[in-house]
Amino acid sequence: SSFDCKKMAVQAKARKFVLRNAFQGVPKPEDFEIVEEDLPPLKDEEFLCEAEWWTVDPYMRFFGKIGEQMLGEQVARVTQSKAKEYEVGTLVIAFFGWRTHTVCPLSSCEMLKMRKVEPMAGVSASTALGILGMPGATAYFGVKNICQPKRGEGVEGEQTLVVTAASGAVGSVVGQIAKIMGCRTVGFAGSDEKVEYVKNIGFDAAFNYKTMGSLEDTLKAACPKGIDMYFDNVGGEFFEVILSQMNTFGRVAVCGAISQYNATEPPKARPVSQLILRNQLRVEGFNVFRWFAEWPKALKEIKAWIDEGKLEYREHVFEGFEKMPEAFISLFKGQHIGKVVVKKL
Repeated sequence: SSFDCKKMAVQAKARKFVLRNAFQGVPKPEDFEIVEEDLPPLKDEEFLCEAEWWTVDPYMRFFGKIGEQMLGEQVARVTQSKAKEYEVGTLVIAFFGWRTHTVCPLSSCEMLKMRKVEPMAGVSASTALGILGMPGATAYFGVKNICQPKRGEGVEGEQTLVVTAASGAVGSVVGQIAKIMGCRTVGFAGSDEKVEYVKNIGFDAAFNYKTMGSLEDTLKAACPKGIDMYFDNVGGEFFEVILSQMNTFGRVAVCGAISQYNATEPPKARPVSQLILRNQLRVEGFNVFRWFAEWPKALKEIKAWIDEGKLEYREHVFEGFEKMPEAFISLFKGQHIGKVVVKKL
C-alpha cells in the first residue's frame, strides 16, 4: 500500500543542525538551522545508527563552517546492519555530529573514533560523553601526564593544584583526581552555587571569581605555599596572575581558553614569557586524543573511583534534539554545573 511506502521513506531521513551564520561573540539560536537529509539504503559493510545522546562542548565553536553540519560526539544505537561487527541493538559512541541518524560504513569507524559503549552498572550511557569519555579522560591525562603531582614533594611535602572552571565537566574531575593523588586543590568558578558544589566534592578551597575581588590576594591567601600545578580552562588574566605565583618548576596544563572564545577583539599581549623563564615553568597545551590508546585503562580507573565513592559527577540534561543550540549556548553563559548533554525524546 502507499502507506507502507511512505513509512519506509520517513525512516530513511535524518535531521541535522547546520551552521547558518558565522559566530559573532556568543553563539545565538539563529546561527543554527535544522535541515533534513535523505539517507541512502544500506550497502554491505554499512550500518544505520540512531542517536540517543548528544554532547555539547566549548571546542565545537571552532569547527563550525557555514552551511555544514556541526561537529561532535553522540551515543547512538545500531538500528539496521549489514556489518557483522555491529549488530542491531549495539550501542556506540562516535563523532557523527549534530544529527539524528547516520549511515556508517565500517571503513569510517576509525576516523569517527567509533567505539562500543558497554552497559555499566549504576551509570547512564550518557556518561560515555562525560565522566567516562572525553571530558573524564581530559581531566585524567591533564592531571597525571602534564601536571604530574608528585607525592611528598612541594613545600612541606604538600603540592597545590589550582583549576579554573572548577565546576565544569572537566574542572570538577580535575580537582577530585588531584585530591585522590594527595594535592591541596583550589578551584575558581562563576557563581556561589558552583563554589558550594566544588567545596562539596572535596576541594580544599573555592572562590567565585565574579565577587572575590583581587585574584592576586585571593591566591596568596588560598595558596600560602605557592602553586605547583595549574590546570587552565579559561586563559586570559587568570593565566598571567596564576603564573606569577607559581613555584619553581611548576607545571601548567593548558586545556582551554573559554574566556577568549567569544572575544570580538584581539586580546592585549601579556608578558608571560618572563614569568615562565623566572620560575622555570613547564607550560604545555594538549589535546586528549594524544593518549587515545590509553583511554580504556584511564576510564576503568575513573569508574573504579566512582564505585568507591571517591569521585562524583553531575550532568545537566536537555530533552530533545531541537535543544542542541540552547544546550550549546548555555556553556558560554556558565548556566550549569557539570556535563551538559542532550537526550533523544
